Amino acid sequence: MKTILVTGGAGFIGSNFVNFLYNKYIDYKIIVLDALTYAGDIENLPMNINVGQNNRFSFWYGNVRNGELVDTLVSQSNIVVHFAAETHVTRSIYDNFLFFETDVLGTQTVANAVLKHKDRIERFIHISTSEVYGTAGSELMDEDHPLMPMSPYASAKAGADRLVYSYWATYQLPVVIVRPFNNYGPRQHLEKVVPRFVTSAILNEKLRVHGDGMSKRDFVYVEDNCEAIDMIMHAPPEKVIGEVFNVGFGEDQTILSIAEDVSRIMNYDRKNITYIGNRPGQVMRHTANISKINRVLGWKPKTSWEDGLKKTIDWYQKNRQCWEKQLWMREIPIISVAGKRELH
Repeated sequence: MKTILVTGGAGFIGSNFVNFLYNKYIDYKIIVLDALTYAGDIENLPMNINVGQNNRFSFWYGNVRNGELVDTLVSQSNIVVHFAAETHVTRSIYDNFLFFETDVLGTQTVANAVLKHKDRIERFIHISTSEVYGTAGSELMDEDHPLMPMSPYASAKAGADRLVYSYWATYQLPVVIVRPFNNYGPRQHLEKVVPRFVTSAILNEKLRVHGDGMSKRDFVYVEDNCEAIDMIMHAPPEKVIGEVFNVGFGEDQTILSIAEDVSRIMNYDRKNITYIGNRPGQVMRHTANISKINRVLGWKPKTSWEDGLKKTIDWYQKNRQCWEKQLWMREIPIISVAGKRELH
């Protein structure tokens, strides 16, 4: 029996990964550490888990900056998958201090605990982000693309990314860095673009698009991302230790086209699409080169954009009670590029 520590396991990608592991590996023990901030929810975890009476699963309410707690949990684990982070670009513009505190110092705390218990840790998988790259400088962004973060969130994650790499270079920790491109799917917080558009259509509201809507993102369905992390977790060490892997789809969508696709699938009037000012530090294009993870591990995404979007819409339509409590968090006041105070 392996014990997997998942930090941030009650958040969007983290909880999908916990559900994935729990259903696939019946002989694994899973420990989740989560501070249950606004973006984390205990209800995101597998519904058949009784937290107090399950020897396959344990949940710890706590912050990754709590060194004593993190040390205790790492000492019980064989693999650490580190998701815990503040993750929203717009919110980082509004309130940046917490991003550096959690994303950088929290990662340092986890890395130090892994260093202390390196004799028992088989793998330390750090979940970074494609945002560290900034705007694409080439048609497809591979793992050697320069890091040019364009928001406080991206900068904090770039710092954490390089911090983890340095622990491999300095201490030879069994580090793997994963840079997922934009994930979407069930249980994502309404501040993100896909669920924001979907729930706006459900509520008969305007679909608000930044700028002219021509900025592009590479979207990968969250379950495909979980499969990629699973493969990295179980790959022969010589194939992955010390490496960085992009996880994306390899194609991009404009923000306007996402609003149009949501409107089309949901039979929602396209006239409800409206435009607001561009976000400061806007990244104009992210498109993943996923040839490395395909070559090394044979991974490629299984879910098309159309199928993934339909499954996502279906979840939000059927689980209104899960997301209605987040409605007040969808809008964040920032000063736009034009100097105007807007809700983004």
